[in-house]
Amino acid sequence: MDGRVLIVAGSDSGGGAGIQADIKAVTALNGFAMTAITALTAQNTHGVHGIHPVDLTFVAQQMDVVLDDLDADCIKTGMLHSVDVIEIVAGVLSARAGSIPLIADPVMVAKGGAKLLDDGAHAALVSLILPHATVLTPNAPEAGALSGIDVVDEASQQRAGEALLKHGVGAVLVKGGHIEGTDVVDLLVMPDETVRFSDPRIDSVNTHGTGCTLASAIAAGIAQGMTLADAVARARRLCTGRPSPSAPGFGQAVMVRSITP
Repeated sequence: MDGRVLIVAGSDSGGGAGIQADIKAVTALNGFAMTAITALTAQNTHGVHGIHPVDLTFVAQQMDVVLDDLDADCIKTGMLHSVDVIEIVAGVLSARAGSIPLIADPVMVAKGGAKLLDDGAHAALVSLILPHATVLTPNAPEAGALSGIDVVDEASQQRAGEALLKHGVGAVLVKGGHIEGTDVVDLLVMPDETVRFSDPRIDSVNTHGTGCTLASAIAAGIAQGMTLADAVARARRLCTGRPSPSAPGFGQAVMVRSITP
């Protein structure tokens, strides 16, 4: 296995999302998954039925002992459900992991509608986690909530990504699965360019955990030394089940904006 990924996120007892989906994604790409669990959830295919936060000192201890012994080539954050847990995770990142790439998935609402982020935690996420992030991976509603921009099309995806870059994020992958259309378009917005990814929409209700899977697959790619655009492209292939760029229906990545410094 190649590429050590420390995943800091919540557990999904139903196995479809959260830590369980993260481990599956990293393992499927021949990476090595390590974890620090922030909360336990009672979930199944019908929704989230309960959330049990993990003691804050234990969240930090999980991160510390992994970094002490195994280290990490990339860190991925998922469900950071409160100001307190955001602060404790950000503290470890600042003290121990400043040089390690961070993939931050701003998990806010479960697929069934259950809130996974406290009302007061938005500001903490923006001020404490985003400045550490190599890439942020919000879906359209999350990008809208974090940027204050209503994300309904590619133009607003671009604007939201640019707005979030101003918070110190290295890059923003604004996902388009919630935006209507025959194709799903994701925009990887970076300071000097934007890369567009497009694939035909898959007609399925089995989308629980796709955001977790995508972000962890990107983290595996970064841990294995891939460029960000290549890591995103491979992660999207994992989620769509299209094994290679030559597979039928696979949308190539296209640079749509370039800015000369």
